Amino acid sequence: MSDDRIAHIELDEATILKRSSDVEQEREVAMRDLEADNRFRPILAAGNGFEGPWSLKLTIAEGRLTMTLRDHEGTDAGGIGLGLARFRREVREYFAICDSYYRALRKASASEIETVDMARRAIHDRATRQLLEALEGKVETDFATARRLFTLICVLHIKA
Repeated sequence: MSDDRIAHIELDEATILKRSSDVEQEREVAMRDLEADNRFRPILAAGNGFEGPWSLKLTIAEGRLTMTLRDHEGTDAGGIGLGLARFRREVREYFAICDSYYRALRKASASEIETVDMARRAIHDRATRQLLEALEGKVETDFATARRLFTLICVLHIKA
């Protein structure tokens, strides 16, 4: 019986030079939460007889996200590619609002923090819906899983 979830996730961090402590915290939380609770069924790999739980490696190269898959036995189960041009605006907006949010946490009133946090969540939700659309026909997943994957896509965009 297949276990349609991600058991292990890895980021290809070859292009990342450094991250702020705030971004590192976001990465750690997203990875921990993703491995603890997710729904992920790669349609082509499952159709070819591979079964989860899945190991997933995320790589960004030449404007594309590649999700390299391994099945529950560690066997290469193929990959999934997504062009990232469609996410350019959302990634840029998410970085900007997160920067505002981290600054607000250090200096702003509770109501100002709440306002910025609501905007941050709205941008994140919009980007998550867009990711779900891009994954349609490739991966069966849920909103919470896609949300965490979008966070990790953003982390991989950081170059310095």
